[in-house]
Amino acid sequence: MANTNNFSDNSCDRCDNGRNAVAEARRVTWIGFWINAILGLAKVIGGIFGRSSALVADGIHSFSDFLSDIIVIVMIGIARKQPDVKHQFGHGHYEALATVILSLALMIVAIGILIDSVNRIVLVCQGGLIPRPAPIALFIIAISIISKEWLFHFTFRVGRRINSEAVKANAWHHRSDAFSSIATLIGVAGAMFMGDKWRILDPIAAIIVSIIIAIVSVKMIYPALGELLGRSLSDEACSKIEKVIAETEGVIRWHRLRTFKSGNDAYIEVHIKVDPELTVSKAHTIATLTENRIKKSLPEMSVYVTTHIEPAES
Repeated sequence: MANTNNFSDNSCDRCDNGRNAVAEARRVTWIGFWINAILGLAKVIGGIFGRSSALVADGIHSFSDFLSDIIVIVMIGIARKQPDVKHQFGHGHYEALATVILSLALMIVAIGILIDSVNRIVLVCQGGLIPRPAPIALFIIAISIISKEWLFHFTFRVGRRINSEAVKANAWHHRSDAFSSIATLIGVAGAMFMGDKWRILDPIAAIIVSIIIAIVSVKMIYPALGELLGRSLSDEACSKIEKVIAETEGVIRWHRLRTFKSGNDAYIEVHIKVDPELTVSKAHTIATLTENRIKKSLPEMSVYVTTHIEPAES
């Protein structure tokens, strides 16, 4: 039996790739961290002086992204660490855990926006008025939307390049902030240019956005929870692995293919049947070839393969 999932057998190239991924994830997250700081401060100050409670709330939403950024910075570093004696299957679950935390943070933000918006609608229905915002509020919101949408695309590209679910989840968190800013923009613009009765547009738009944010949160948390609970690789990846095994020279049949995903790591186990007349050395060569071909078929992941060799029935 050939076993390549021993943590001591990791190549230097894999270590370098892991370090590069961590460095890139941290860099993009730190950029988001400081942009969130600047935008959050600008929104709160602008909302106070611009007489816009919606902008103040949006600023608090931006400040909540600090927590998300810190979680990603810490968790990515842990998740991409090489396997060790106490964690022989790596630390990839920490990345899934970070994604779950980010998703829950999104859900909390969505619920907060929903409650605040309902309260504002009730206020209007009872004859109250939302204060008319100053032009500075509109300017800050526009800058925020542009900044956060750019940050979403930038962060998502990095997350896709390094295959990090946590970084991609953080990108969606940036977009949720942009969505809430769009709702604020509609409300502020309506309050400024369409008269008092149209000020209710702000909370109505915010409710719609809170629902969108909640949907995004659910879509993010579902695969992350599956990973924490031992989810297998995707059907597409499994089909690719099956095809590679079947086409490997020397493999007569195979069975009991099992896969397991942990962060960016894939753990694969398969039983292969070979000619019973082969020497141990030749059977081992076939197993090694099978493992290497499986790894090459999944270049976007760190792959650990265990093959069990069995004699084919005559």
